[in-house]
Amino acid sequence: MLRFLALLLTGLFVALPGVAAAQTPLPTQAAAPAFRSDRIIVETRGRGADVIFIPGLGSTGAAWRSTADRLDDRHRVHLITIRGFGQTDIGANASGGLAGPAAAEIERYIREQRLERPALIGHSLGGQIALRVAADMGDRVGRVMVVDSAPFFPSLVDARVTAQQVEPLARLGYQALMLFGDQALKGQVSALGGDLGLAGDMVFDGLGLQGGDRRVLAQGLYEALTVDLRRRLREVTAPVTVVYGWTPDTNSPRNRLEGLYRYGFTDLPRPARFVRIEGADHQVMIDQPARFQAVVRGFLG
Repeated sequence: MLRFLALLLTGLFVALPGVAAAQTPLPTQAAAPAFRSDRIIVETRGRGADVIFIPGLGSTGAAWRSTADRLDDRHRVHLITIRGFGQTDIGANASGGLAGPAAAEIERYIREQRLERPALIGHSLGGQIALRVAADMGDRVGRVMVVDSAPFFPSLVDARVTAQQVEPLARLGYQALMLFGDQALKGQVSALGGDLGLAGDMVFDGLGLQGGDRRVLAQGLYEALTVDLRRRLREVTAPVTVVYGWTPDTNSPRNRLEGLYRYGFTDLPRPARFVRIEGADHQVMIDQPARFQAVVRGFLG
């Protein structure tokens, strides 16, 4: 069972250095009131059509820096950070849910800043949040890209598994993070007899984990493993693109993910577009930046 948890933990933490300074928005957009939230932080830069970037578990908006750098001459990019990740103040995320309230605040941001059908791009847990926003807002969202993410993460291990079956393992991950912290999680799970395998390589070995307050990390991990959004896909009217890392190596678990990704998105009203990027692992935009950037340009048209 611990090995199953280890596979589910694969790549849920990501990290990168700081985000570039915001630029002045278009004059026609400047009339919107300043946005303040005790759940999320938003940095805005560039001019043009709106693109909202949502990072994964344990990462700040800096996860999208290299992508945003190549877009802000023709798009207005909005870099989201969930409070408590990295070095940010935890704010209201000290208690209660995480992804749901974050999605609600992104929706409020879209309304209050009067964004017109923005594109949403979310990585990992951020991909789930993007799907929540799209389901809630309908045609107020222009298009959605989820990057190495799924509406129910455990389905990437076994499409038959349920949230109820996973919950005890998710609770174990929650408790391990709260007791030992993110840096010690691998060692603690291994000491209990688990073999993290690929999860250990991807999550803990040399990724430069940003981390954050262990309360939000533990809650985010728990939600990523137990929240099943597959039924909510029926409410997503925006076109969805699913981007994921892939390898031709048949000995790699990533080689066998393609069919599971496709199966997980079958409830969308219109078929998703699937794009695999060879040579990338979980951090697709970092592992293969040129290929990923080309996919983003095509996605944004």
